[in-house]
Amino acid sequence: MKWIESFTNPLFLAPMAGFSDLAFRSVVKKFGCDVTTSEMISSNALVYECKKTLTMLKKSESEKPFVVQIAGSDEEIIKKAVLLINELDYVDGIDLNCGCPVNKVIKQNAGSALLNDLEKLKKILSAIKENNKKASTSIKIRIGFNKDEIETIIPVLNDFELDYISIHARTRKDLYNNNLNYNAIKKAKELSNTKIIANGNINYDNHKQILEITKADGLMIGRACIGEPWIFSQIKQNKKDVSKKEIILYHFEKMREIYNDKASSIFRKHLHEYSKAMPNASEFRNAINKISDEKVMINKISEFFNE
Repeated sequence: MKWIESFTNPLFLAPMAGFSDLAFRSVVKKFGCDVTTSEMISSNALVYECKKTLTMLKKSESEKPFVVQIAGSDEEIIKKAVLLINELDYVDGIDLNCGCPVNKVIKQNAGSALLNDLEKLKKILSAIKENNKKASTSIKIRIGFNKDEIETIIPVLNDFELDYISIHARTRKDLYNNNLNYNAIKKAKELSNTKIIANGNINYDNHKQILEITKADGLMIGRACIGEPWIFSQIKQNKKDVSKKEIILYHFEKMREIYNDKASSIFRKHLHEYSKAMPNASEFRNAINKISDEKVMINKISEFFNE
């Protein structure tokens, strides 16, 4: 049985550049995230063995299943990237990014640009399917490039017998504005011969409504879990009582294990999110922006988040 079949309405962590690293994935697994996905990894960087890129492929023992997401537009390089991932026995699946909207990715005809070139997308998916030895092959898309084209895209994807398709409810043109079209995901569910995972502005307050609208097989949580990694437990168990300080210190501990003396500076962006809407958050952010010493950072965190 495929690992995706063992879940009912699984909760996925979305691949988010700069956020869904090994440390953060370790945190969300403590709160019931079912499936973790790596940050988007450039197939070019992977093939040419960029040290930072290889580090991004590491996972924690708790990450099962763990999916690696790759991006690119050259079939041969994609094939080589897949062959490299095949050598990592702890990886459970390979996901193709067709949703990234940022210009530097689009200019390489990768990410959501592939939704504008379905013939190229078919060649890339063929290269992945023919060479992937992992338990799953999946794709992450938007509902279209400039407009909703889900009725054109899904029949193309049906030819590849994918294990699941995660769909962000915006077009590339919409970037991250408020134009979310969950009915397009519902249409994808009606057309698809595989599981559909809904994505795009999903949070604790709206997750039931989005499942009802889309009829999706699972949810992929992105920015809503930054600063609130316990959202997975909230959704599953309605569990809202958490020790924020304990979680943040655990997260920082994992950051230190990975980034060593750079951990304090890298962790600041997370602390900005953890402290949102709290009294004196502005003063706290100003203070931590000047802290590099990890012991001083720990003391500051303990002091500010003391419950």
